[in-house]
Amino acid sequence: MDKKIVDVAKLAGVSPATVSRVLNDSSLVKERTKSKVLAAIKEMDYYPNAAAKHLRSQRTMTLGVIVPDINVSYFAEIIKGIENMAYARKYKVIICDSDNKVEKEHEYLSLLPNRTVDALILVTPLLANDVLYEYADKGHLLGVIGKSVDHEKIPSCKTDNVKFSYEAVSHLIEQGHRQIAYIGGYPDSVETYERLEGYMKALKSSQIPFQPMLIDNGDFTEEGGYEAIHRLFDKSLPITAVYVANDEMALGVYKACRERGIRIPDELAVIGVDNNRITRYLLPPLSTVEQPKYAMGAIVAEKLIDSLNENEFADKHEFLIESQVIIRESSKRPETTG
Repeated sequence: MDKKIVDVAKLAGVSPATVSRVLNDSSLVKERTKSKVLAAIKEMDYYPNAAAKHLRSQRTMTLGVIVPDINVSYFAEIIKGIENMAYARKYKVIICDSDNKVEKEHEYLSLLPNRTVDALILVTPLLANDVLYEYADKGHLLGVIGKSVDHEKIPSCKTDNVKFSYEAVSHLIEQGHRQIAYIGGYPDSVETYERLEGYMKALKSSQIPFQPMLIDNGDFTEEGGYEAIHRLFDKSLPITAVYVANDEMALGVYKACRERGIRIPDELAVIGVDNNRITRYLLPPLSTVEQPKYAMGAIVAEKLIDSLNENEFADKHEFLIESQVIIRESSKRPETTG
């Protein structure tokens, strides 16, 4: 017999056979006894598949979403996709802001064993995959957006950061730029590293030397982008273009350029990522990468709800969605504008 069942039985003050009956949802167990056993299971964090199936039957009809920073507009559209899909399937959504702290993400995971939510979606999580696998193996339902997760019970959806970054930087190179800076987001984020990889691949393809001095991070915020481009300018490097890892930081670049009297794109070409609504209304309009944010949220929410209703994940659990580089005036050579 599973040693864990013996331990649960001892904690609940019942026999191991009674624990097995509870796990198999037997009608022979009194409700009071069943409650004691379920409390012991929760305290010991023991959720075998049979128990997980039983606990999921006591639905909250609620999905939880953990995002790194609710102030970043990128996450708003993902949440909208999740919320609309959930609403259509009669589920509610609660949102948790981790403030880019791994310990807060870990704390929010307790929403699953506490049965506050039926499933939890993590957007670009800082948590290691092994932590997520551990929860999934206990029968908890998780979904991930913005990061690859190799687990058959965890649906995940992301875009190809390396590919679209390569295309964005290649565009700048085609415009004649050789001194191209890169402003990444959070130093430890997957997106920052993958977009840096695409940047470096584009330079290598055109035999342009990689220069670490042209790299900075802006924490995916407007203020961070503003400060990062100022640091790059203060190095007195001959920068003629900058690839910015999201549009929020690109707004900060625009602000810094106005203050320094640097004209975009005449003196500095700029390209961002996300295609936020405001980008087309900037002067000049910002070149960017269209990411299917809404679709990513909707896909993962749908897969989790299907699983809650015991529908299998069709033929796959990992989804890679194409992005599109959108060229506007901010990254064109002056002679090609107009």
